[in-house]
Amino acid sequence: MGVPHALVITYPAQGHIIPMMELSYRMVEHGFFVTFVNTDFTHKRVLDASMKAHPQSHPNKSTESIRLVSIPDGLEPDADRNQLGVLCDAILSSMPNALEMLIKDINGLEGDSVTCVVADVNMGWALDVAKKLGIPRAAVWPAAAGCLTTLLRFQELIQKGVITEEGELLDTNMVRFSPKMPLMDPRHFAWLCIGDTAENKVIYRYVNVNIKGLEGVEWLICNSFYEIESPTYDIFLNIRPIGPLLVIGSQPTQPKPTSLWTEDNTCLEWLDQQPNNSVIYISFGSFTIFNERQFLELSLALENLGRPFLWVARPDLVDRSGADYPEGFLGRVAAYGKVVGWCPQKNVLAHPSIACFVTHCGWNSTLEGLSNGVPFICWPYFADQFLNQTYIVDIWKVGVGLKANEDGLFSKEEIKSKVEEMLGDEGIRERVLKLKEEAIRSVTEGPSMENLNGFMEAMKGKS
Repeated sequence: MGVPHALVITYPAQGHIIPMMELSYRMVEHGFFVTFVNTDFTHKRVLDASMKAHPQSHPNKSTESIRLVSIPDGLEPDADRNQLGVLCDAILSSMPNALEMLIKDINGLEGDSVTCVVADVNMGWALDVAKKLGIPRAAVWPAAAGCLTTLLRFQELIQKGVITEEGELLDTNMVRFSPKMPLMDPRHFAWLCIGDTAENKVIYRYVNVNIKGLEGVEWLICNSFYEIESPTYDIFLNIRPIGPLLVIGSQPTQPKPTSLWTEDNTCLEWLDQQPNNSVIYISFGSFTIFNERQFLELSLALENLGRPFLWVARPDLVDRSGADYPEGFLGRVAAYGKVVGWCPQKNVLAHPSIACFVTHCGWNSTLEGLSNGVPFICWPYFADQFLNQTYIVDIWKVGVGLKANEDGLFSKEEIKSKVEEMLGDEGIRERVLKLKEEAIRSVTEGPSMENLNGFMEAMKGKS
């Protein structure tokens, strides 16, 4: 039997690329060769950012065990890929044929045939391509299992009158699929948080195609761990946790081409100069957009706190334009604060100087914070981030949420108050450190390790 060859395909977004690449490295450790597939547009962004941050590493060259490739997403290079409805339509129209041609080209090379396809659930159509070609397949859900349940139970939601056949919202009452699972606000369902009604319907149709692609798939694995979502795993037995898919408490041995922005590594040197457990870390992921008033309130809150802070302010954070700080802000906070455009977040959260994490509650950020024992201040923006906040604040009790004022803003007083409240709560820190231990145990000797090993052996056995 030759070397098993996995083709791994990810949805073109930061929060998806990271766990799929981490899984690819785990597969390499288990003896696989991996072809990692991005869209052309995302592939170029990732390689450009990685080259700027690590010019010595030549990320455009594939490693011996991971080959980086790409296929078109169906849009012109200058198209706005933040219009997710347009992007999803284009993906379905063009990428299945492109992926099929890619696999056939690979299989035409002697000794290089793809032996399994491992697809992000958000690219579930790729599982249909694999089925058509007779290739074993597996699906990966890169977020919380609780969020996936809303997609697996479309028909139940329709029958109960929560949504229509086209995914439109009919009932805003909270829902849950078992008494022990968290309550979920249907207004925050993933396909209902983006754009207008027409775009919601497009995204719902896209999600439906992907979920149908799961039919007959033997392995549906999730970047989570049993201890933090046990009621969900006890009900949905076909979802198997293998997470957290990250290097816990240490820096990676080599840079991984996953970031869409150039990482500013000077922040790590700055953190080295700060006292242990002193720095407020603020980052809102790759999609969050602020208006100018909210940006101003956050800026003033950080200045008024007067504590060391590291703030990741993307170049497009404010209405997709450059940030407009209060006059003189950067000069006034220079003695204790640092602002960067992007950073190596896993390394930052593993740093002993970090005291808390002001976060949009994306799942990667949530797992990275948990796995390093860092308490949270929750600032969710859309989709699964609200469920993740429910986990953090109400179920795990390892963070606090912010309360908006009558204008829908988080005021500088509210932000300052919640940071000080959280930093003074020893119970939160004790609980998050306990979950850190659970995360490490799960991937070293617990259910996640067992599921991951079982998945690897199953995929090898079909090669």
